Amino acid sequence: MSYYLALWFSRFCCCLPGRLCDTIGELLGWVTWPFVPGRRKKMAEENIMFCLKVCKNEAERIAKASWVRFGPMLFEVLRFPVLKKCMHTYVEIEGRENLEKAIALGHGAVIATAHSGNWELMGGALAMAGFPIVGVAMKQKEAGMDRFINEYRRLVGMHVTYKTGVREMFQLLGKGWFIGLIMDQDTNRHDGIILDFFGRPTNCVPGPASLARFRKAPIFPVFITRLQDGRHRLIIHAPLFVEQTQDKHADIMHATQRLNQIIEEHIRAYPEEWFWLHDRWKSVR
Repeated sequence: MSYYLALWFSRFCCCLPGRLCDTIGELLGWVTWPFVPGRRKKMAEENIMFCLKVCKNEAERIAKASWVRFGPMLFEVLRFPVLKKCMHTYVEIEGRENLEKAIALGHGAVIATAHSGNWELMGGALAMAGFPIVGVAMKQKEAGMDRFINEYRRLVGMHVTYKTGVREMFQLLGKGWFIGLIMDQDTNRHDGIILDFFGRPTNCVPGPASLARFRKAPIFPVFITRLQDGRHRLIIHAPLFVEQTQDKHADIMHATQRLNQIIEEHIRAYPEEWFWLHDRWKSVR
């Protein structure tokens, strides 16, 4: 039932002007903000003050903006059937020559990104621009919603695999695909490595660096940010290569730390667009 409800609502949204959907999305974010648990808001505000060295009022503003933006993001995903027809004008790509060089080499690549901006739109924009993107997804608990979101990812040209499909990721990377991985969430102490993030030790996923090192593939830090006119800019950084010394663990740690620093720089530049309501330092606190 949830699948068909989402499909119906998507078709309804596709009939509305984009600006109206943005307005409704922002209103949805404002209306739901009071229902976010107080302890979650406090945690976000404290992390913002520590990381960005801002006052409490500014931290409150950033935390709220970080939540409200999810409304327009949701409507953009629902409007994928419309946006795919104008993706080249809706999302401008900066640094696309970096990925084009990787295609020419034929070794595949790892796309390392964060929960900043509309990462679902980012994957679709790259795929619609002709890049062979693999979206690595977390399986949703509700089967109908899992079916819906993965159908829409495929609609805009992405190949979808689940986080559990590690063998498939290695195979696709070897065939020249670009594996998209979001690497800014806390993981358990067993699977992660402890590194620095905003001056604090935090648990980090080694997957992007490990995958790239095994295949000797480049890692591209890629982010998306919303422009004032409602469009988006997709920023593709220069490639990062994982060292190939005899100390595999050290190689992965060094590359992951560098990726952390690049993510930090992007968050400092666009603080309202990162998901501050996720407790990034939970497992080491």
